[in-house]
Amino acid sequence: MNFTKTTEQDSKYNDLEKMTVSELLININTEDKTVALAVEKALAQIEKLVLETVTKLENGGRIFYIGAGTSGRLGVVDASECPPTFGVSHDLVVGLIAGGDDAIRKAVENAEDDTEQAWIDLNKYNITGNDVVIGIAASGTTPYVIGGLKKCNENNITTGCITCNQDSPLALTAKLPIVVVVGPEFVTGSSRMKAGTAQKLVLNMISTATMIQLGKVRGNKMVDMQLSNDKLVERGTQMIMNSLHISHGLAQELLLTHGSVRNATTFYNNENK
Repeated sequence: MNFTKTTEQDSKYNDLEKMTVSELLININTEDKTVALAVEKALAQIEKLVLETVTKLENGGRIFYIGAGTSGRLGVVDASECPPTFGVSHDLVVGLIAGGDDAIRKAVENAEDDTEQAWIDLNKYNITGNDVVIGIAASGTTPYVIGGLKKCNENNITTGCITCNQDSPLALTAKLPIVVVVGPEFVTGSSRMKAGTAQKLVLNMISTATMIQLGKVRGNKMVDMQLSNDKLVERGTQMIMNSLHISHGLAQELLLTHGSVRNATTFYNNENK
């Protein structure tokens, strides 16, 4: 089936090298302003995937992101931020990139063209029907991603995707596709720009909404965040102070003793009933 890759269409701007820095920045910003509106049009698709993901995780499942290049890196970033932000285990949300971890920093030649490797990578984690696999590819044509989702479909594993081309092979393969049509890039074909921004926004939505639904946020606070640096210890201390109306010293002592804002406040409330 033929389809139009809008992500590869000619930029609406020409003679970029003749623009001043100010003109470049204004024009890039003008294009960036359209991204959130494009994501808005896909909210119903995002909701379907989040609802299915929550159900799977409530029953012991996991999220796997698979992608290549920029798309793969964005998946790895989102997955890596879930444990410190929401206090979940590192194997609950997993980001896999074509070419392995080396490809996070440097492109691995032809890695994205292998239709079998994603399934091999997924099976290292003993993937099951409880899990959700989300393929990320701006073009919607990346063989690594499409091949992985096809094998998941064959094995009754829930599949979703984030792509920026309508009716792409990836969108047609995923059971729960998310298609955010951002149009041509400022630099023709540079899908790390608007397409990458759109993918990051959608990933933020998927992981954040899922974790909130799973009870990892209380009020609007990250009560299960990991205390991995002084900034986060202080943030947690302030949360406890404001919630329990106690001193900084006592709040920090509770936090460091019990390991999280949730545990500290629960202990204090139980002790002071």
